[in-house]
Amino acid sequence: MRAHLRAGVAIYDEGRYHVAHDAWEDYWLDLESGTDDERLLHGLIQFTAVVHHARDRNWSGAVGLAESAGEYLADLPAEYRGIDLDSVREFLARTAADPEHLERVGPPLLTYDGESLGYDDLDFESTAVAAAVLAEADGYDETAMERAIEYAREEVDAGTSGTYTGLVFSFVRDPDKRGVVFQRLAEHVQRERSREADVEGLFD
Repeated sequence: MRAHLRAGVAIYDEGRYHVAHDAWEDYWLDLESGTDDERLLHGLIQFTAVVHHARDRNWSGAVGLAESAGEYLADLPAEYRGIDLDSVREFLARTAADPEHLERVGPPLLTYDGESLGYDDLDFESTAVAAAVLAEADGYDETAMERAIEYAREEVDAGTSGTYTGLVFSFVRDPDKRGVVFQRLAEHVQRERSREADVEGLFD
């Protein structure tokens, strides 16, 4: 859960407010309804939707989700799983009462263990989550990214920092170069897949 939480916080704090929920959604769907972890992620997912609606000036949508998200987060501690929930709940309450206040103050940052996060703050597992989310959101080949992450994880498990690890980190950390980085990543994946197919063919 830690990797998903940190990835979502970083994506959100980097300004991809709506996209951030994708870092949490798949994990959330597998949780038992009503548990603290489920309510945390449910509330955070709705929180990002509140910001999204308010930025689009969909005031009624923002108010409804602010009230709902506040209910999911209401009984959790001030800080839970490293997330400062008091500031989130305060924002939700203010939005429910006055949705246009976001235009005056801007979206609040999320914090993990007391700090806002950027892409550079993520370890490999959190970066892998972020890479998959950003690839899907920005229209890159999701299968190629999934395979690149698999190859990168093999490098990490072997105690090395190789080509795939570096490219996955670069894809997330360098938004301005993301297209070029992905092209290189996809080319490496294609070559790797071709080598694997050649080896498999030896035993046919």
